[in-house]
Amino acid sequence: MPEKDLKQFIQKVHTLNKMLSSLETIPGRKETLESCTNHDDVVKLAKSWGYDIGRRWGE
Repeated sequence: MPEKDLKQFIQKVHTLNKMLSSLETIPGRKETLESCTNHDDVVKLAKSWGYDIGRRWGE
């Protein structure tokens, strides 16, 4: 894996971990996430929460 891809991968994992932590600390987030029906819904919701998870690490 090229270093650039590795850095993007690590950043994405950090962002996802922050998002997961917010599910436990901010009331209602887990239920809102559960109501998403597809990947695009999740990406849009995450963006509204301040998390950019839409770009794939290898792109």
